[in-house]
Amino acid sequence: MADSFRITLAQLNPVVGDIAGNAAQARAAWEAGRDAGADLVALTEMFITGYNTQDLVEKPVFHQTAIAALEQLARECADGPALAIGGPHVEGASLYNALYILKGGQVTHRALKHNLPNETVFDEVRIFDAGPLGGPYAVDGVRIGSPVCEDAWHPEVAETLEETGAEFLLVPNGSPYYRGKFETRLNHMVARVVETGLPLIYLNMVGGQDDQVFDGGSFALNPGGEIAMQMPVFETGLRHIDLVRGAEGWRITPQEITAHPDEWEQDYRAMVLSLRDYLGKTGFTKVLLGLSGGIDSAIVATIAADAIGPQNVRCVMLPSEYTSSASLEDAEAVARALGCRYDYVPIAQGRQAITATLAPLFEGTEPDLTEENIQSRLRGLLLMALSNKFGEMLLTTGNKSEVAVGYATIYGDMAGGYNPIKDLYKTRVFEQCRWRNANHRPWMMATAGEVIPARVISKPPSAELREDQKDSDSLPDYPVLDAILEMLVDQDASVADCVAAGHDADVVKKVERLIYLSEYKRFQSAPGTRLTKGAFWLDRRYPIVNRWRDPG
Repeated sequence: MADSFRITLAQLNPVVGDIAGNAAQARAAWEAGRDAGADLVALTEMFITGYNTQDLVEKPVFHQTAIAALEQLARECADGPALAIGGPHVEGASLYNALYILKGGQVTHRALKHNLPNETVFDEVRIFDAGPLGGPYAVDGVRIGSPVCEDAWHPEVAETLEETGAEFLLVPNGSPYYRGKFETRLNHMVARVVETGLPLIYLNMVGGQDDQVFDGGSFALNPGGEIAMQMPVFETGLRHIDLVRGAEGWRITPQEITAHPDEWEQDYRAMVLSLRDYLGKTGFTKVLLGLSGGIDSAIVATIAADAIGPQNVRCVMLPSEYTSSASLEDAEAVARALGCRYDYVPIAQGRQAITATLAPLFEGTEPDLTEENIQSRLRGLLLMALSNKFGEMLLTTGNKSEVAVGYATIYGDMAGGYNPIKDLYKTRVFEQCRWRNANHRPWMMATAGEVIPARVISKPPSAELREDQKDSDSLPDYPVLDAILEMLVDQDASVADCVAAGHDADVVKKVERLIYLSEYKRFQSAPGTRLTKGAFWLDRRYPIVNRWRDPG
């Protein structure tokens, strides 16, 4: 019986639906593991299909193609290490989320996911069937237990594997990022190690998929919960780890423990990676955005430049008579500092034409929000025209505070294909800008230094759709608004809870009303990077028609 066992961990970035491409990535990882003398090469949950597949995996031709690709991989990887890879499995009328073990040209085992997540961005209960509690599988005489992702967040699967002879645990994951997620993962995995007394290897995928970002950060724990290995976050890579059998069982040989950055860097990198992958995986190479001279468009331009390079980012200033000279100067300064293309497209002439066209219908009415929104919608029209003409994806720039209360014009500044700051409250936008000005990393493609001028960060926010307009004319100051939103949206708090926390009851009720009234806007809004468990996409699903108001 062998007293050593080598595993090659493949922390990679699959693409949903690219079965052939994912299989090629798996094959390359297997070859690298073979060349490194691995006994087992491990990939992540549902790797062959990409993850999260949502309802796509239920389509028969799709899961049949994925299963056929796994069987072909088994044949191609017959001479060398075993390959553990996630994919769909069908038995009769049941569809399972499975980890396939490929060895000697065939499928030797399938570990079926037992606990199906049914919260936040996941609704696997409606897609997959729950597999039974199972036992370990053997690779070269070594018995390995593989709880699949959610299975490792609950004790019964790991305990059953330990009781039926597993010598260590290998956990394949498709675990998306949210702020503070790593500590939650680590605490659950330490609990499994303490309960079973077995070493545990946690393998996570990397990459953006719609709103979700998978952050990697794979790690290994020895009995007692000591970290023996830790991989970087948000980076693909392979890691060869060795286990040695001693008198007390298997132990992971300690190796490099890569430190993880703070939450500001992780949030920023999540936004950069999600945008980069959203563009790359949908076939776009360039973006454009309306650069207003304000802080939100400035940070989005910076994220875009860091994601795909400033030469691929077009910034467009679309001034009206309400656009201040400071905004004109600040917008150009941001574009120049980043090295992006800067276009100047005044909207006054177009706005006059629209006003004249509508004048007979508007006769006898007073100017109001309608005229303000015409400006925003005209900008959206012009930006979309540029997008269509040059094949550049339009980015939207609304922060989470604005998205929450509907402080945006549908079919206007909400037009676009992706919004990297959709889950970033305004108060965090300010701090994120300061962080980016003070920090530069090798994975950022734009220049270092102060790319967002201090004046952009410090000036009072304004939509500049009327004379002397300020956001505070319509909304509570952002520190107050964001504190209320975090309670109502992220914590599902009641109006009474907010009042008990010291907020004015009338202000809280106004904010709650705005949240509910703007649901229809969010339903039609672009996807954006998920940074919290309270993101506006799959985490929070509310009816559009809704008369409920908290009596508070």
